[in-house]
Amino acid sequence: MYDGDVVVIGGGYAGVRLARRLDDTARVTLVDRKEVFFHRIASLRAGVHPGWTHTPFIPYDRLLRHGRVATGKVVRLDSTERQVVLATGERLPYDVVVIATGADYPEPARFTGTTTEEAAKSFAEHQRNIATAEHVLVVGGGPGGVELSAEIRLARPDARVTLAHSGPALLDSTGSARPGQKALAWLESHDIDVRLDAFMSPGNDFGTYRDARGAIVEADLSFWATGTTPNTLWLRLAGHGDWLDGAGHVKVDRTLRVEGRPEVFAVGDVNDVSELEITPAALAQADIAAHNIRAHLHSSGKHRREPRFYRPAQRTPLIVPFGPADGLTVLPVPGGEFAVLGSRTTTMAKAKSLMTPYMRRQLGYTAA
Repeated sequence: MYDGDVVVIGGGYAGVRLARRLDDTARVTLVDRKEVFFHRIASLRAGVHPGWTHTPFIPYDRLLRHGRVATGKVVRLDSTERQVVLATGERLPYDVVVIATGADYPEPARFTGTTTEEAAKSFAEHQRNIATAEHVLVVGGGPGGVELSAEIRLARPDARVTLAHSGPALLDSTGSARPGQKALAWLESHDIDVRLDAFMSPGNDFGTYRDARGAIVEADLSFWATGTTPNTLWLRLAGHGDWLDGAGHVKVDRTLRVEGRPEVFAVGDVNDVSELEITPAALAQADIAAHNIRAHLHSSGKHRREPRFYRPAQRTPLIVPFGPADGLTVLPVPGGEFAVLGSRTTTMAKAKSLMTPYMRRQLGYTAA
């Protein structure tokens, strides 16, 4: 017996976790524009190494035992009739709807198109460009920029690689200086030109880039790892701009509900919860939302559950690979400090496999 109709819009980390958690208790429909799950954690390496081209793609066909996955574009969320409308004209009724559309990332950490073939073609193009480039510029000194720079260097030891960061230190979002210092030491020891306090913009001539002081950098290939944009334009176009904050994130309360809409939830990178946008946070939000959705669907029964508040993790672990066999892991420890661990821990936790076996199991597949 199922308690109601739940439509989850977005099949990223938070969406698939939530859909799977509710599969036994509600009629779940997961909607995504992509035909497969995109394991974004593996995308930077897939953009560099041909052997990883298809690794980020995991089919949805084993995710749900009772519910279904619908491939399509959501064009309208009718909160009056409680229906999600797809571009095909199909209407999906809901008792609860979950916005889990995530955020848009710069290349190469992006699923281009809607099919595996289209996305794989994009990765292959990045691989060819990197294989022939004489000078690659990576802009952004956060986890993505550091990881991508390391992958490029290991794949192209003969090329020039420059990492430009607008801030005074790498990995400055961690709140500790040690991770950035360790990353800087690794990058410089591998002959990567790291430029700090270097806000970059395209120059006047093709292949040139200019920093805030007017210095020119010439590079025949560039990647911009400078942040993400929440995928909420469709909500604004559908007339729900009042659900969004100034940055385009969905405003939610402590139960991860959209303010004033008890039947509408938002989880993952798409909402305005203040914490690092990393996969463990998205999964934790999905778990709390799953409990609160069950509580909402059972609100009038004798087995009524109380909703739980989501507490943002202000001090979360962070793993930054430097290729498949090195990197750093930042772990918060009591007293407000951080422990910075090295290659052995990082390789076991993430660097070697990029959590691919774990995500395959999440979607019902074997680890291999």
